Amino acid sequence: MTFFIDTLSGVPIYRQIIEQIRYAVARGELKPGVQLPTVRQLAVDLSINPNTVVRAYRELEIEGLLDSQQGSGTFISSKEVEIDEGERRRMIDQITTELMIRAAAYGFTPDDLVEALRHRQETST
Repeated sequence: MTFFIDTLSGVPIYRQIIEQIRYAVARGELKPGVQLPTVRQLAVDLSINPNTVVRAYRELEIEGLLDSQQGSGTFISSKEVEIDEGERRRMIDQITTELMIRAAAYGFTPDDLVEALRHRQETST
């Protein structure tokens, strides 16, 4: 799994890590037993403080989504994750709001975004 961090989004980095892991589990991309990168490795990969990764992993462990095994690593647990429709709507609203704000900063209109998204979809299928 590749993590993406957006420092301009206003969403704390640890929350971005949590959401990406949660959504990957819900989509079936991360299956039970899969080992996640070590705290140190993920911190280095993302150029962030290791404490940020510790916080994300700890919250997911409290939720029961991760199992940490001393000396072995951090693994996806067997707990199933379902993302309800309200959460999906909240996430797409957050994504589109961030996209519109960033696009407006460069002078693009909502119509420019729609056209670019349609073009992207056509060229990626």
